[in-house]
Amino acid sequence: MNKDIATPVRTKAILDKYGFSFKKSLGQNFLIDTNILKRIVDHAELTETSGAIEIGPGIGALTEQLARRSAKVLAFEIDQRLLPILEDTLSPYENKKIINSDILKADVHKAIAEEFAGLDDIMVVANLPYYVTTPIIMKLLEDKLPIRGIVCMLQKEVADRIAAKPGTKDYGSLSIAIQYYTVAETVMIVPKTVFMPQPNVDSAVIRLIKREIPAVAVKNEEFFFFVTRASFAQRRKTLLNNLTSQLPNGKEKKEQILAALEQVEIDPGRRGETLSIEEFGKLSDALYPYFEGQL
Repeated sequence: MNKDIATPVRTKAILDKYGFSFKKSLGQNFLIDTNILKRIVDHAELTETSGAIEIGPGIGALTEQLARRSAKVLAFEIDQRLLPILEDTLSPYENKKIINSDILKADVHKAIAEEFAGLDDIMVVANLPYYVTTPIIMKLLEDKLPIRGIVCMLQKEVADRIAAKPGTKDYGSLSIAIQYYTVAETVMIVPKTVFMPQPNVDSAVIRLIKREIPAVAVKNEEFFFFVTRASFAQRRKTLLNNLTSQLPNGKEKKEQILAALEQVEIDPGRRGETLSIEEFGKLSDALYPYFEGQL
């Protein structure tokens, strides 16, 4: 068995060997606890016929665990300073491919088709850079990739928002956007002490399993997401106030907005955080005829 990368001593030795310095702008925090990495991989439920996609492999600590438990790992790394390090640390594993690319600009569909031919179970497993967590998750879901789901580590506060239920302070448009596509649950809390360098906040591991069909059927997805964002524009405001101030010509269309709310039996005085995803689906469908083509 190869010596694990994710120990404080080995991580420091690798960084010293290559004179690597952390870039704050890339949100680089490397995990130095092998047990936590193994538990993250456990939550992905990989088999030897699974493909794993990683984002931001760093020096390969998680990549190594994924390579041991899957058919192949495909990792996207934006920082080209890490490429020679990964070449070195992951040399024992032939079932890995590192792509030097920003995941937000990469053609992930094409990479999956080229690298995972014949594999029908694909999971994204990653320790995501905190500053860009939400855009990455939304891209992976909106691109409708052929993946089973995502297991990722992120800031605990963001994980709380993603997995939040209606009526809670963390529930918002992000909760709805991600729960529209997936079943979301926080599976682990990770203390800041197991990272090098230590971040300022605790982390959490969230598991998102893709739904076969979205949580609600809506007439227009883009409009549905617009309505949910509008409803949370100012959390203390009522639904009616937020919708009239955020929808195109909302103030002039106040009567139509009221009519739509009445049609779906939603009190205009409620706040966005009290509505379930199903209620938002009904509301956006009732509003859509009044705002079609105006976004």
